[in-house]
Amino acid sequence: MLSKKQLTNLHSKTLFHVSKNTNLCFIYFISFQFIFSNNKKVKRSPFWRAVTCRKNLTTYDKDSTANAVVLYERGENYFEVIRGYIRLVKNYHTKIKILDKKGFDEGTISIYYYHNDDSSEHVKDIKAITHNGNQKIALQQSKIYTKDISERWKEKTFTFPSITEGSILEYQYKIISPYVFNLNGWQFQGNIPKIYSEFNAKIPGNYIYNRTLKGTLPLTVNDASVEKQCFYVQGYPNPADCEVLKYAMNDIPAFNKKEEFMLAPSNYISKIEFELSEHRRLDGINKKYTKSWEDVDKEFKSDKDFGRQLTKKNFFEKNVPDSILNNTKNDLQKAKSIYKFIQNHYTWNGKYSSYGKARVKDAFNAKKGNAWEINMSLINLLNAAGLKSNMMLVSTRKNGLPKQNHPVMTDFNYILAKTNINGKDYLLDATENYLAFGALPYRALNYYGRVMDFKKDSYWQNIVPDYEGTQRVRGQVKFDIAEKKAKGAFRLINLGYNAFNVHQEKKELSEEDYLDKMEESVKGDFYITDYTFNEKNSSSEKTSELITFEVENILEGKMVYLNPFFITFFEKNPFLSKERNFPVDFGFKRSYSYSVNMLIPEGYTIHDLPKQKMIQLSDKSASLQFLANQKGNVIDLSFKLNLSQTHIPSENYIGIKELFKHVTEIQNNSLIVLKKE
Repeated sequence: MLSKKQLTNLHSKTLFHVSKNTNLCFIYFISFQFIFSNNKKVKRSPFWRAVTCRKNLTTYDKDSTANAVVLYERGENYFEVIRGYIRLVKNYHTKIKILDKKGFDEGTISIYYYHNDDSSEHVKDIKAITHNGNQKIALQQSKIYTKDISERWKEKTFTFPSITEGSILEYQYKIISPYVFNLNGWQFQGNIPKIYSEFNAKIPGNYIYNRTLKGTLPLTVNDASVEKQCFYVQGYPNPADCEVLKYAMNDIPAFNKKEEFMLAPSNYISKIEFELSEHRRLDGINKKYTKSWEDVDKEFKSDKDFGRQLTKKNFFEKNVPDSILNNTKNDLQKAKSIYKFIQNHYTWNGKYSSYGKARVKDAFNAKKGNAWEINMSLINLLNAAGLKSNMMLVSTRKNGLPKQNHPVMTDFNYILAKTNINGKDYLLDATENYLAFGALPYRALNYYGRVMDFKKDSYWQNIVPDYEGTQRVRGQVKFDIAEKKAKGAFRLINLGYNAFNVHQEKKELSEEDYLDKMEESVKGDFYITDYTFNEKNSSSEKTSELITFEVENILEGKMVYLNPFFITFFEKNPFLSKERNFPVDFGFKRSYSYSVNMLIPEGYTIHDLPKQKMIQLSDKSASLQFLANQKGNVIDLSFKLNLSQTHIPSENYIGIKELFKHVTEIQNNSLIVLKKE
């Protein structure tokens, strides 16, 4: 059963409590299910029956921005013996209200199904109808198309006919699957809001599934019961009992996958996941699918793609210069030399890798490889130099957080090297040659991973960034009255992750394209007249750049309105949603500063300066300071933004949203007003 902490309002009667604008239709749906389940003589309403109580709905009161809303959604999974074989049957039925033209995209449906060389799932009984008032337009079966989308997946797709604003789109289908592991649960939350979503399952007792409720939304219904002798297979005398499950949610908000500064949407979308743990076959044989970490540790030691790929010490001793392995300065310098050697030796092919495709020796000889091969080479070389190192399995930010209660190997798609030098842990990734020792690429900053110590037991290791991201802009501006220009210079200092990004951009772009991109990021007639990258004061962890610039058409008219932010850090607020039910995750701590001294031109006086602003969130996770003062004939302007925590919980979302509102208002709307004498 699910955690009590995750569940509220478990009694099904709460489904009858709905909003003022939705109660009539909602009670119709629920009471319809209730009557059907308690009176077998009452048949379901025919599929083609129109949902007349929704025909006049033009907006959804719980989300005024919604272009469409799911009125009702129901899934049903059960097992059935078909032609002598046990099959998983998955039924789906939904009704969607189109509110405006932007919602028309919801009328194109894709149904995905799996196959391999020996067997395939089958999609049956697709029915779809567009309800336009009293008019019903059915989908023609000839308009349903099938196409391959990968080696193992196919897609049935169709588009509803005659969609208009106000249409109700209703469809249903059935999937018959030979794969019992494809009873994988139910996703309550989607890209549009849902008024009601329900999942039912009837599972014979000889199939045991792990269940996990994800997301922050509570279940409205969480029912489980046992139906005796519900599943019979010919040839076996004793029928199995079944677990009968029902989960439901109502008033489910849409999930915006385009939100900035978050981990994978799969971490937060409200859903219930099923994972086959054990199959107790009717012939008495038991097969376990969920393993312990002790089981995984044993398998990895002998797996040719893991344990054996980490025992190439002799190969690296023969193929790597002695000066790398026998650096006698100290262990930290030795590790840094090895790390730099692997960075320079390999070109990363951009792939993370997959099981069965990691070959360290082949990749080393080719000087090109995937992330697994490169970082396995790093681990081998560190161990060859006497620096004990292990492989750490991780999942990238976009892939989702791995489960911690039991091993699910498909949760991991990446590896790091983990070593300890002089009592300090270092996590290393040599795929990017611009990263400093101890820095991980942004994609790998995903909370935790599993260290595979083959001489001891594996264990969980937290991922805490050793580096922050800092951007500093300092400059002077003066005016050329004759040419009506502003002229100036900016020193750009980037540290940590911001420096890594500069190195990457300069590697990928020519200097001309790099400067063009910088110019285009500034509003108005801004032109870079000279550029210098200070190699002496730069390193992998720091970049120092100097630009001189001109801005034309500044001193026009008797009143001059000048935005002093020639360079901005955030052009728009990244947090626009009204609310957010999952945390903000910046990955690493960040700080931004902008200071400029502006010489007031002769013949002009200050008419107005921007108002100062100082804000600090109550938990001190972020702060903003903006000052503008006159000192003689010089205007001093200072802007500082500090994000001192990488993780902002959802309950503090409004605070960070408001702070960034001030950030963008200051950068985009601050004006220095000069008056010509």
